[in-house]
Amino acid sequence: MSMIDEDSHSEEEKEYSPQKRQSKDCDGLAGSDTLMELAEMEENYDDEEYVDSDWEPSTENSNENEEDSDGSSALWFCTNCTMKNSDDLSHCKSCKEYKNSGILKHGCFASQFQQGFANSSDLDVTMECTEHRNYSTVIGFDDRMLLHYEIGKSHPHVERPDRILAISASLSFAGIFPGKCFLIPPREISEEELNLVHAKDNIEAVKSTKHFLHSYFTPDTYTNKYSACAARLAAGFCSDLAISIMTGKARNGFSLVRPPGHHAGIKKAMGFCLHNNAAIAAIAAQSVGAKKILIVDWDVHHGNGTQEIFEENKSVLYISLHRHDDGIFYPGTGAADEVGILEGKGYSVNVPWKTGGVGDNDYIFAFQNIILPIASKFAPDFTIVSAGFDAARGDPLGCCDVTPAGYAQMTHMLCDLSQGKMLVILEGGYNLRSISSSAVAVVKVLLGEIPRKKPSDDINPTFKGYQTVMEVLKIQSRFWPFLTAKYDQIQLKWASAIYQKKSEKLVKKKLHTCRRRSLIPLWWKWRSIGIIYRRAKVKSRSKKVHISFF
Repeated sequence: MSMIDEDSHSEEEKEYSPQKRQSKDCDGLAGSDTLMELAEMEENYDDEEYVDSDWEPSTENSNENEEDSDGSSALWFCTNCTMKNSDDLSHCKSCKEYKNSGILKHGCFASQFQQGFANSSDLDVTMECTEHRNYSTVIGFDDRMLLHYEIGKSHPHVERPDRILAISASLSFAGIFPGKCFLIPPREISEEELNLVHAKDNIEAVKSTKHFLHSYFTPDTYTNKYSACAARLAAGFCSDLAISIMTGKARNGFSLVRPPGHHAGIKKAMGFCLHNNAAIAAIAAQSVGAKKILIVDWDVHHGNGTQEIFEENKSVLYISLHRHDDGIFYPGTGAADEVGILEGKGYSVNVPWKTGGVGDNDYIFAFQNIILPIASKFAPDFTIVSAGFDAARGDPLGCCDVTPAGYAQMTHMLCDLSQGKMLVILEGGYNLRSISSSAVAVVKVLLGEIPRKKPSDDINPTFKGYQTVMEVLKIQSRFWPFLTAKYDQIQLKWASAIYQKKSEKLVKKKLHTCRRRSLIPLWWKWRSIGIIYRRAKVKSRSKKVHISFF
């Protein structure tokens, strides 16, 4: 781990060198397997190595230096997505957010295009309160987690304090929190509790960062002197929320915390994550009587840390839906054939999307045919959602197309499991408007509101989404035999649908041809035929004359 002493202020201005990365706690990864470094060093990678080129801070910084040295144009960074823009632009060229956006004050209810509030029709949080259940929803949030931020870089880090500020502003403006939800008191997790999840060396490494002005576990996983406290608070909230829900003091909860946690493994911090919040919550729930825990991770990146922690444990079912792109999307783990080891075989279920652009239909299709059938058979006592919102539409890293309505549907579909005992934990998500509107939609479901549109049983995913679901069903049917019938049913249904579609296309093609012919004027037909006939007759006569002459 590269660290800079708090008293060495001259070092603060130096750029971090990848050669100074931590070697002891990150020995399991290639030196450049990080979210941001993959983007910065893309040109150094072969096609077979991990590539995540959605955000390129190195390019941005180099351009920034050139323009600043010339003095030709000033720059501003978008509050919503962190992308750099020239001063003559009033809106972000990437996400179209207004330069002086009020998103940190009013959350997703701020207008995207001007100062002030958005029209209600512009907000993609479509819910209706057709049913309201009388129970309490608790939230974990503390201002001290805002003190965890990257120091000494000109380009804002995507994992920044503004993320939870925008969400809290959205919840506040919607009258949800404070108001309909209750705040749980903050507490820093103890070392004894961390020892149940992480190796002692890793715990000490995170703890030691409080002595340094800023430091790095990997080139994209930064810390400052407040980061260890923020990470312990986040873990403490997740532990206490899980216990409150399991003991009946609360019905469900939302952990509005950072830094995120699902990449943090037993021995290493990585991918913006220091402590694994979901794993800590699972262990806490088990300590008060939960025998079986379900963890659903819909962050766009695979939760390699969570899978590693529980891959031998059949009391925890880990299900992840994430971009994989055949192993080139960060962190490269989470293939469909990663099913757990030893007694835990079959209790790691990975749904690895083959490309970006997957949206609501793909996720709902996977929920209907993989997540809910397996989870229902597993019958968990407690459900944890690692809720990264970086698969949301507009996210600069995920490049997928899930809407707030999609997240609301997924949350609602999980509500009937474990008698509604569910904890949603914030993971990733880097477009402030996307994550705040998605978080509002999810918390509304926790409060008892029902998504307006019920998903159809005949929902149509993309073809790539269909391929992924079928691949997972085939692999997981070895451990969950009832999935074989579902695999055959979907395959037959899709074969019939494809045949019907081809038949419809053929009929349409014939009708189109007939229509084209019927549109040809009758006089044109006869005139054309007459011309051809006359020309043929002339040629025939010429030939006869030529022959008779000789």
